[in-house]
Amino acid sequence: MGAFETVSQFGRMLENLDAWLQAGTAYAHQKNFDPEILTKARLAPDQYALVQQVQAACDQAKFAAAYLSGQKAPPHPDTETTLAALHARIATCLAYLKTFQAADFTGAKERRVAPPWMGGKSLRGETYVHRISVPNFYFHVTTAYAILRHNGVPLGKQDYVGVRTWEEFGD
Repeated sequence: MGAFETVSQFGRMLENLDAWLQAGTAYAHQKNFDPEILTKARLAPDQYALVQQVQAACDQAKFAAAYLSGQKAPPHPDTETTLAALHARIATCLAYLKTFQAADFTGAKERRVAPPWMGGKSLRGETYVHRISVPNFYFHVTTAYAILRHNGVPLGKQDYVGVRTWEEFGD
C-alpha cells in the first residue's frame, strides 16, 4: 500500500470514528445520561481519555499526509472538550486529507521524515509509515472504539471496518 492509499484509509477510518461518536451520543440519549461524559472516559487511569484519542488519531493522519508529501501540517491545538468539537476536529482533518492527490506523494517511500519529537533524526517515509504512522494511528482509533464499547455503545465489527453496503466495494 502506497502513501496515498494509506492516507485515504486514514480518512476512511476517521469517518468511521465520527460515526462511532454519533452512536455514542445516540446511546447516551437512549440511556438518559449526558453524552459529554464519554469525552472523559478512558480504559485505564494512565491512558488518554476519548477526547485525546480522537485528537491523536487526527494528528497522526494529518502528520502522515504532510510528512509523506513533503509539506508542513496545519496546526490544530488540542482544545476540544465536547463531542461537537471532536466532530469538528475530525471534519477539519478530513477536509485537509481530501486536498491530497496521489501525485503529492511521489517519492514518499524515500523522502526523509523528521518529526520534531525525533530530536533531529529522520527516517525514510516507507519506514515511518509502516513502523510508526500506521500502528500509532490504529492504536488511537482502536482505543477510541474500545472506550465507547466499554461504556456500552453498541458498536460491532462492521462499524469498525465501516462496511455500510457491500456494493461500495465495486468488485
